Amino acid sequence: MDKTSRLYQDIEPELLITREQIAARVKELGAQITKDYEGRKLTCLSILKGSILFFADMIREIDLPLTIDFMQTSSYGEDTKSSGVVRILKDLDHSIARRDVLIIEDIIDSGLTLSYLKRVLADRGASSIKIVTLLDKPEGRRVELNAEYVGFEIPKAFVVGYGLDYAEVYRNLPDIGILKPCIYE
Repeated sequence: MDKTSRLYQDIEPELLITREQIAARVKELGAQITKDYEGRKLTCLSILKGSILFFADMIREIDLPLTIDFMQTSSYGEDTKSSGVVRILKDLDHSIARRDVLIIEDIIDSGLTLSYLKRVLADRGASSIKIVTLLDKPEGRRVELNAEYVGFEIPKAFVVGYGLDYAEVYRNLPDIGILKPCIYE
């Protein structure tokens, strides 16, 4: 995608993270996860919709037999801040009992969604539950939650691209940028 496209006009001029930086970091994370999960029954879980691009790239960098599943939650709606209420819109298709679950998430902000999901998955009998997140925004945390694998730590800003959206738009932007406030205010 050309950087003069309409999508780039809606984000701040300086990209937060480029597609090249994303690709390099995903490769590094994949190598570490491959090492850490050798010989285990791994299920990679995508939290739809935001993580789908990161999820697809991430699982291709994990050199192990694995299964995949998907959940979809909502806590934002069309707002830029979490409501604090997590709803499961799409549940797992398969049991995760006695499986090592790796949640592959696009961003951790408040931590509410992933904290809730970790409790749900533990109640369903997962052997272990770890998180790999592309982006970590610790300043936004409302609960104690840490990911075992982090791509990039970012400042408190509303970011879009590489699967992240505002009102379902900007997911197809291949880089990650800060959305101009005039777009959502």
